[in-house]
Amino acid sequence: MPPTPIKLAPSILASDFTRLADELRAIRSADYIHVDVMDGQFVPNISFGFPLLEAVRRVRDADQTGQFIDVHLMVQAPERYLEQFAAAGADGLTIHVEATPHIHRAVQMIRDLGKQPGVVLNPGTPLEALRPVLPDVGLVLIMSVNPGFGGQRFIPQTYERVRTVRRWLDELGSNAELQVDGGVNAETARLLAEAGASCLVAGSSVYGPDGAEAGLARLRGALA
Repeated sequence: MPPTPIKLAPSILASDFTRLADELRAIRSADYIHVDVMDGQFVPNISFGFPLLEAVRRVRDADQTGQFIDVHLMVQAPERYLEQFAAAGADGLTIHVEATPHIHRAVQMIRDLGKQPGVVLNPGTPLEALRPVLPDVGLVLIMSVNPGFGGQRFIPQTYERVRTVRRWLDELGSNAELQVDGGVNAETARLLAEAGASCLVAGSSVYGPDGAEAGLARLRGALA
């Protein structure tokens, strides 16, 4: 049986916001549209809110690409906003274990909204923090940089963290995506796939000077 192709999730945080519709159409061959939401509290940066997510959804729906809108909430106490982000167009909502003392309840809230729940872990957080909710999520995101800014250097310990979480998911019989975000390029993408990742978030390596279509082609070439 051939291996399952690695899914690609371009991060529109790295795109040209003045040409958002065109930048989304340039990644129409990707599996996911990754939307990074930052609140200036959980991370020291501020990014998108509900109106931009609504715009992304309108473009996606108009073009009928069927891409999964993957919203990564780098937000303190994300429970406050889950309903609004769900209504604004998210297909999946991924929240940080570190951002709430009630991660299980927050995951159930996402599921009750009819969206795919996901959990994220920062590089300095022990992997064990994930285990209580692994049976309840559709996506696990391992940060390979500290969240808040694009273009950071990849943390090599990520490979072993991915191998461990892949083993846990397999032991559970889980079909959850194992996603990695941060420093993904042609070199790290291949090694992450070998470690067990099933979905890779990429920003600057997709939205480079020669355009997103060329960036996606480079990543696919590395994964072939």
